[in-house]
Amino acid sequence: ARMAFHGRLPDEEFERVNRRNKRLNWDDYEWVRDHCRSCTEVGAGVQGQADLRQEGIEFPSALIFGVSANMVDIEDKTIAEGRFVSADEVQRSALVCVLGADIKEKFFPNADAIGKILKVRGLPMRVVGVEEKRGSFFGDSFDRHVYIPVTTHLQMFGRNGLQIHGKGSNREEFQATIEDARVALRNKHRLKGNEEDDFGIVNVEELNNQIDQFTGSIATVVVPITLITLVVGGIVVMNIMLVSVTERTFEVGLRKAVGATKKQILLQFLIESGILCALGGILGLLLAWGATQLITRLASITMTITITYILLALIVSTVIGMVAGIYPAFKAARLDPILALTQAT
Repeated sequence: ARMAFHGRLPDEEFERVNRRNKRLNWDDYEWVRDHCRSCTEVGAGVQGQADLRQEGIEFPSALIFGVSANMVDIEDKTIAEGRFVSADEVQRSALVCVLGADIKEKFFPNADAIGKILKVRGLPMRVVGVEEKRGSFFGDSFDRHVYIPVTTHLQMFGRNGLQIHGKGSNREEFQATIEDARVALRNKHRLKGNEEDDFGIVNVEELNNQIDQFTGSIATVVVPITLITLVVGGIVVMNIMLVSVTERTFEVGLRKAVGATKKQILLQFLIESGILCALGGILGLLLAWGATQLITRLASITMTITITYILLALIVSTVIGMVAGIYPAFKAARLDPILALTQAT
């Protein structure tokens, strides 16, 4: 069983609780599945580790997860290629697997992995799916794993250390669902009212809240710095465009003399300002991409820039440029063509 507690336990207390906690087994899983009425899904999972070797390629310490078929829904997994393990494959302990992105890239780079064979502990596993890349968190990659049917895993690694995963219908009833599962497991273990639980419960919602608090703290620092950078960048662009208007006074006067309207002059400088910042955004993205590649190679931390952030960076850069170019554009549009041509000569 996995354990989670609020705060930090003293070492003596941790050892006492750890000794008391039993390892959950398949009977516990079936009992909770059948008796937790408020659970919309109950799945089983178990974790092992193995060095993968095949055709001269090695991947040390890969995580081997044994899973029930519904774990794809319980943990909201996204399958990029193929499918997840099926209930039928779990029932008959099939030799099939779903690969994490790192495993796929290591053994089947630039190739379709579906239908290929990957040996796990000497057993040939047929690849039926590949999970979408999940990235990493402070150097800990989320993609160095292989999913196999939980029944197959129990036969390969042993029958102890099972984890039971549950899912409730909604957040409002989440605590009630946890309590329902807890009572079911206490009944299975024949624990009396004043006896401590001999199992631990991990509340994923609380873990997610802790991660949200951590990322929120980072955002508190990063967002003001980003806003200051954007404001300073906008001021720099505005000054550049003002210099451009001054240097191109004759051009503006000539265009207005031959019939260009204020609107056309205004749009010209706004578009130029937007393009200038968009090019700066592209340069920034190239530098960011180079930095991610360098960090990935030196620190073994997988970092990616998604298409969403690429589009967001380009849009924000362009908008900042056009906003910064409003004053210079209006100044150019208001120039008197006669004075502009006279001053230029």
